[in-house]
Amino acid sequence: MIREFQTADTEQVMQIWLNGNEDAHPFISKKYWCSNFSMVQEQLLQAEVFVYEKDGIIRGFIGITDGYIAGIFVDRKCRSCGIGKHLLEYVKQTHSTLSLGVYQKNKRAVSFYLREGFSILSEELDEATGETEYTMIWKEKMENN
Repeated sequence: MIREFQTADTEQVMQIWLNGNEDAHPFISKKYWCSNFSMVQEQLLQAEVFVYEKDGIIRGFIGITDGYIAGIFVDRKCRSCGIGKHLLEYVKQTHSTLSLGVYQKNKRAVSFYLREGFSILSEELDEATGETEYTMIWKEKMENN
């Protein structure tokens, strides 16, 4: 079930966020993620966040602000089970355009977004990490009747 984030979800969501970043970005120091933990936790309250919950446990979440996807994170035990796709489809229903940033070296995520209809708009160096990051975009296809 996908539902809106609640303050009580914070601990589970932040643990998924930290584990997800460490797993997906071995090319970035774990210190970087730990140093951003508090800031991200504060930003959770400002963004639209939807969680995927099953059996009372949060298995993944998506954060979005003004059509920009701050991230899709899935618990490591539940990856490749369609949760990320479900979360993305959920926000596609209410947005005609979505954008996001993804590290070039995160090939699994880049492939996922390309498969889900995103295209690479640009690439630039993320000064905080020294890594190349793609800006990707998705636009709803207008059907001709």
